[in-house]
Amino acid sequence: MERLRIATRESPLALWQAEWVRHQLLRHHPRLAVEIIGMTTAGDRLLDSRLNAAGGKGLFVKELEAALLEERADIAVHSVKDVPADLPAGLELAAICERGEARDALVSDQFVSLRGLPAGAVVGTASLRRRCQLLALRPDLRVRDLRGNLNTRLGKLDAGEYQAIILAAAGLRRLGLAGRIAAVLPAEWCLPAAGQGAIGIECRAADAAVKALLAPLQHAPSAACIRAERALNRRLNGGCQAPIASYAVLAGGQVRLRALVGSLDGGRILRAAGEDLVERAGALGERLADELRAMGAAALLADCRAGAGDG
Repeated sequence: MERLRIATRESPLALWQAEWVRHQLLRHHPRLAVEIIGMTTAGDRLLDSRLNAAGGKGLFVKELEAALLEERADIAVHSVKDVPADLPAGLELAAICERGEARDALVSDQFVSLRGLPAGAVVGTASLRRRCQLLALRPDLRVRDLRGNLNTRLGKLDAGEYQAIILAAAGLRRLGLAGRIAAVLPAEWCLPAAGQGAIGIECRAADAAVKALLAPLQHAPSAACIRAERALNRRLNGGCQAPIASYAVLAGGQVRLRALVGSLDGGRILRAAGEDLVERAGALGERLADELRAMGAAALLADCRAGAGDG
């Protein structure tokens, strides 16, 4: 191939990620012509609706996937946490790039820690996963919905609409905004979303030439961890916007996975943890999902879907 077309959202972070992938491709294939095609997705347009009510984070990838299936683009670059566990027929995540910081960050101009927020403080997040864990730690907080791209969310914080907001630390660092981070939240406090901090590259499953170009960008350790996390999400049928968290790390040649499912008010948190060989990462995720189901996760998620539009 002499030319490769990248489909991406047009948010500043998405464009940064697409440009980063372009740079990595050119490092390995210096004669390749790489074009970036920006697109506005339904998730970018529907800013007045909760993500779960509007259809979940899959709204951020559908237009990009349509461009792949219609051969208007050759690859699509995503934040892996935004990619549903089940992909459309004919598409696959061909490369998981080396993962960055997976944890969440507290952003506030007034306070430097989650514990330091005053009772009744207004905290912004669009994530049900973050909501349930925040309220489990601090049931006195007022967690309010927060939509928009990263700069829009920071603008709402700066305008005084919130006393603190929760964002992915990786996104802030990639855009040169690490100085806005008041504190990185320990995973013990706020377990990340499946795939958080990683860039994934989707392409047509039958496109061998494209997959050959992407092969040098695959980071096997990151891919193994994310395979476990996404397998758990798939088994729970939770979608990207359910109050499910899963975070895997490699240790001693094993994949260690922690996972949880929570209620919207944080009053009930189900947890599971385990480890297995790298080649059994997917099976590990499925096993922990079954453990969570045995604890009552299916009923808890059904209750969350029924009540997600209330708060």
